[in-house]
Amino acid sequence: MNTPALVSSDEIRDRFSTAMSAMYQAEVPQYETLLELVAQVNRETLERNTVLAERLAAHDGLDRLGVERHGAIRVGTPAELAMLRRLFAVMGMHPVGYYDLSQAGVPVHSTAFRPVDEAALSRNPFRVFTSLLRLELIESPALRERAAAILAERDIFTANARELIALSESQGGLSDAQADRFVTEALETFRWHRDATVDLPTYEALHAEHRLIADVVCFRGPHINHLTPRTLDIDEVQKRMSAAGMTPKEVIEGPPRRDCPILLRQTSFKALEEPTRFQGERQGTHTARFGEIEQRGVALTGKGRALYDRLLDASRDNTQGLSHEAHQQALAKAFADFPDDEAELRRRGLAFFEYRLTDAGRAADAGMETDLEALIEQGLVEARPITYEDFLPVSAAGIFQSNLGGTQNDAYAGHANREAFESALGAAVTDELALYAEREAASKARVFKTLARTNTD
Repeated sequence: MNTPALVSSDEIRDRFSTAMSAMYQAEVPQYETLLELVAQVNRETLERNTVLAERLAAHDGLDRLGVERHGAIRVGTPAELAMLRRLFAVMGMHPVGYYDLSQAGVPVHSTAFRPVDEAALSRNPFRVFTSLLRLELIESPALRERAAAILAERDIFTANARELIALSESQGGLSDAQADRFVTEALETFRWHRDATVDLPTYEALHAEHRLIADVVCFRGPHINHLTPRTLDIDEVQKRMSAAGMTPKEVIEGPPRRDCPILLRQTSFKALEEPTRFQGERQGTHTARFGEIEQRGVALTGKGRALYDRLLDASRDNTQGLSHEAHQQALAKAFADFPDDEAELRRRGLAFFEYRLTDAGRAADAGMETDLEALIEQGLVEARPITYEDFLPVSAAGIFQSNLGGTQNDAYAGHANREAFESALGAAVTDELALYAEREAASKARVFKTLARTNTD
């Protein structure tokens, strides 16, 4: 009996992200407009900034830019989260990072499922920010029990999806035909359903507790609530959204505009009010799905993140309630102490870089030089910023709140529980800083190994 050839998890992830983008364009027409706007701004940015264009071209960044997306979903039970971990594993996506959004008054904690190695990220860096509802934070015992009972009655996965996940686990992957079936079946988990699973009074009670709770509990599945393209100039996208028929959120989340972008900046258009049919044939609306845009910069080290967090905290009192322009000006002033130069970020150990020999470095006799800075100054080694692949809890909460009517509950704050989240997940989450550090260290080792081999030839 011939065993079918298996396709790579990278290929399955690429097929799935393409299918999800097509589905979301059909469900949310403004998403297609958003993609067109981002593509236009990216083209203009590359034409204007030839240095950036050359850097992206040299490292396969242009191909990646065109397919890069991240989605976000919210699930209600540990069992749903654990099965999602297995579903994403079929696509080579693993849980990275723990995010406590209770600190910003949102009753969830989260991780990001994404590829972790450089080759997989280059092929397609599709990510899904996945949040688990924290029922224990609902103040009313009766409402908490009602929500748990509603969630216990649903299955967000098709029977065929479950079967294909188990098949992939048992045979180490899927064949071409099985992969196509998997994409079709898995997509059903993320599809929008306008029919709620509860009556209107139940929806309204959960909605009054927190809009996000109603979004998680009252529907057949965790409909994808946004799908985010990556832009090279988020300020320009923010400026043009209104003219394109979208209502942007008031301010861009994350660090200010910089010559050397760091971490992650995000904005969105406001969530759509969508017709919804409740049990008992009652008509109403639900607001959850929106359009988000992101701009990614260099990943920061632990030292860099500490400085970022300190400056962000210090900026809060001076940026509250400001217009977008005034907010960005105040934020830039607050971040004046954060170096805005790649060489300075590298020398002070604030950001992660990947090191490679230049053409001159491969051709030169570098002796036994082991000082990386000296090799860089001699033009023998280049340092390239490692792109930040993850998320920021404060920024994520800001996006959530903007698209949930700005509601929050301070009673949720300060309830981080990584141990409980990992127990629900059925696995430990990977430390994102460790991934960046390993990648940087591996690149240094390759440089010195190549130099050592050259010097012994």
